[in-house]
Amino acid sequence: MSTGFLPSWALFACTLLLFLLFIEAGHRVGTRRQHAAKHEKEGPVGAMVAATLGLLGFFLAFTFGVAGNLFIAKRDVMLDEANSIGTAYLRADFLPEAEQEVARKLLREYVDARIAAAETGDVEPAMRRSPEIHRELWALAAASMNEQPTSIAAGLFTQSLNEVIDLHTTRVLIALRSSIPDAIWIALYAVAFLALVTMGYYGGLSATSRPLAVLTVAVAFAALFWLIHDLDTTREGPLRISQQTMLDLRESMGAP
Repeated sequence: MSTGFLPSWALFACTLLLFLLFIEAGHRVGTRRQHAAKHEKEGPVGAMVAATLGLLGFFLAFTFGVAGNLFIAKRDVMLDEANSIGTAYLRADFLPEAEQEVARKLLREYVDARIAAAETGDVEPAMRRSPEIHRELWALAAASMNEQPTSIAAGLFTQSLNEVIDLHTTRVLIALRSSIPDAIWIALYAVAFLALVTMGYYGGLSATSRPLAVLTVAVAFAALFWLIHDLDTTREGPLRISQQTMLDLRESMGAP
């Protein structure tokens, strides 16, 4: 039940509507039970409401922590990657003169692909081109090492390039293939269903009208679900990872 296919605003609207339906369904069942089973005590039901809402709050806090950690990991690996690319760009000076500009041009293209993927949300072109750039840069490094096997300078460029390639793999894993598992989303909505239906049921059982506070509760929980979704995806909505580090790096590289 991945939520990645839904726009951020649509997830919030659908979740809010779903939560209001949960509460309304519980309220209607509670109203019927209030007339059919007068012996049912409100006290135990109230305790159940508190318990299920507490469980939902705990589960939301846990999931928010997971999403927050993923968000931080994605931001940190982007910063590490920018630093490694910048180092490789500077160490391109250690290559033979004929190969220096070729390496710099490839690294500028590499950063451009990163920025375009972040700005457009279309990662496929960058995913296709990045391994090709890796191979072309590695061929330059290998040629330099073959010409000067004992060269410390050529070795430093090769080391930086190796870090760029490793961090690409890490960033793909964390940014594109790591997210909150579907099982957690399913469990979250299941617990929300139980908690909100029970809350509505208690209101119907105690013969109370639907207060405005019910809407407040539904909006609050829907907002938390939306926030967790945004932290989890980071490619849509207001909680995006800033690409300013990559933009600054590209500006420092100069030539188009």
